[in-house]
Amino acid sequence: MQHHPKPFVSLRVKFALSYLVITLIILLIMNTYPLFSVERIVFQTKQTALQNEADLIASNLSGLESLTTEGVARVMEVLEDSHVTRMLVADPMGAVLYDSLSRETGEQYALFQEAVLALQGQDIFRCSYDNGAFRSGAAVPVIYRNNIIGAVYLYEYDAQQGMLLKQLQSTLLRISLAILSISLLLGMVIAGTMTRRISNLLTATQSLREGEYTHRVKIQGNDELTQLADQYNQLTQRLQETDEVRRRFVSDASHELKTPLATIRLLSDSILQSGDQMDQETTREFVSDIGQEAGRLSRITEKLLSLTRMDSPQPIHKEPVELEEVAERVLHTLAPLAGSRGISFETLLEPGCVISALSDDIYQVVYNLVENAIKYNCPEGLVRVLVAKENRRVYLRVEDTGIGIPESEREKIFDRFYRVDKARSREAGGAGLGLSIVRDTVHRYGGWLSVRPRVGGGSSFQATFPAAEEEQL
Repeated sequence: MQHHPKPFVSLRVKFALSYLVITLIILLIMNTYPLFSVERIVFQTKQTALQNEADLIASNLSGLESLTTEGVARVMEVLEDSHVTRMLVADPMGAVLYDSLSRETGEQYALFQEAVLALQGQDIFRCSYDNGAFRSGAAVPVIYRNNIIGAVYLYEYDAQQGMLLKQLQSTLLRISLAILSISLLLGMVIAGTMTRRISNLLTATQSLREGEYTHRVKIQGNDELTQLADQYNQLTQRLQETDEVRRRFVSDASHELKTPLATIRLLSDSILQSGDQMDQETTREFVSDIGQEAGRLSRITEKLLSLTRMDSPQPIHKEPVELEEVAERVLHTLAPLAGSRGISFETLLEPGCVISALSDDIYQVVYNLVENAIKYNCPEGLVRVLVAKENRRVYLRVEDTGIGIPESEREKIFDRFYRVDKARSREAGGAGLGLSIVRDTVHRYGGWLSVRPRVGGGSSFQATFPAAEEEQL
């Protein structure tokens, strides 16, 4: 089954159509409700006027015992000064006794529905507006001693008020056409402005999809689209920084891995090319160097894998971890390394310092900090390890008596592959990844890592963790 793409309808057209529909609805209401209201008011006014006048005539005629042509004529001569178009009086049989439009009476009958209903005792009023004129009719019975002796029918043709209503209708129509024209113009301008801003965002999104992280959106205003553009710019800035870090990381990782591999290849080629001419002692030395480089390569690979796992964190099943116990295990493990360099330990490990984490991760944090303190210390130096708890916080402080870290370098030492003294770091077997792992791990568990110079020389690293809650213990 073949799927055909839906026809493209731009937002500009949608905005314009929506604006037009809303405008048309408003104009429709404006052209109908006022006219209906005026028409209803005119109907009510005419009903009141005609019924009052018909009641007045009927009241004067009700003084007669019976309606005759002469008697009705005398009464109507007094009341004939009226604004109505036609006045008609009929006897109980419907015969016309008086008609203001015709002097011939007696042989005509009032066959109007209003007059017939009035002779049955009902007060009737009808009004309509047609062809620019109001047509109104009112009929009431003439009652003498509870007997209906006739009926009065009044008819009015009012073209003057009809013309006023027609003029009002024409004026509203002209105003509506003007408003519609202005609305269409404004709608196109507003829709064009809005869609142009959205189009800028769309173009920027397409650039982002193609990997162009340097593109920025400039949208003026102070609305949601401006905020969206700001968010987009912040996103692209973050992606650009992340991409730069990734590129630098790949470059640095390749360089770090290439160095031991090149050394291994050089040493192995030397052994192969020498054949039997290389003495056993030299061969053993070369093999030992290969083993050291292989070990260095393994350590770099492990740290890279650790950083990769942190960049794509999985759900952590935390457990209570006694920080002082982890520190004791690390110190026991690194005691031979410290002894080979004449480094002594000084510890202050407060019990009950429990944090919620994975034991292996915390072990790696302590191990990296203590190992760095040993490797970058002065001969016969001192490493001081402090574990304490205060105000729902658990502190791990590792101090050394080394040469320290320059102030300009303190913010950079946590960057991946960064080393203050590159020559000494390579000699110590470091790849510049340990402190990055420590910082990312501490942040992962809601803590923070800081470094400051130690009084008397050296550096002091402090990792701060939130203490485990009571229910987690």
